[in-house]
Amino acid sequence: MNTKKVATLQGRIRRIKEKILAIDEMRPGSLSEQFNVCGNPNCRCKDPDHPKKHGPYYQISYTRKGKSKTEFVRKEMVAGVKRELKNYQKFKKLVDEWIDLSIEVGKLSRQGYTKK
Repeated sequence: MNTKKVATLQGRIRRIKEKILAIDEMRPGSLSEQFNVCGNPNCRCKDPDHPKKHGPYYQISYTRKGKSKTEFVRKEMVAGVKRELKNYQKFKKLVDEWIDLSIEVGKLSRQGYTKK
């Protein structure tokens, strides 16, 4: 009975691996929209009644290999970066699911329910 459960779990792991292979370009991080105030005292961004900041400017922030980084993103690149961020989240979710399933398979294997 538990041999079937292990086979089912392994089938789910295979499907996860296939989904991971289908993921396109990805990147970690978060994208933010920034507005700035300049140093020109006569600029519209300094108007006391109706200030209008400069922007939006887009930034991506992420940590990779223990180092935090922030990069500016051109407006025309924002859609692509959002897609890459979404792909990364999808990847992380699939990997987490794979790990959980592998732990379950390992538990069943150690209990002697599968043949190795």
